[in-house]
Amino acid sequence: MPERKITLNVPDELLEAAQRTSGQGVTETVRQGLRLVAAGETFRRVAKLRGTVKFSVNLKKLRDDR
Repeated sequence: MPERKITLNVPDELLEAAQRTSGQGVTETVRQGLRLVAAGETFRRVAKLRGTVKFSVNLKKLRDDR
């Protein structure tokens, strides 16, 4: 995938908190954040399906099979 070099102005506290959470450097932390934003629409679509998908699973049978 081609890459672009960009310059960002971000609040120090936000970047430091994000880096502590990710355990990564600036570049990878920003990449992770962008991936999460990009995945947001998928999460919203999946959330709309909540309660509408029916599974034909017998929990008792699955538990007894252990």
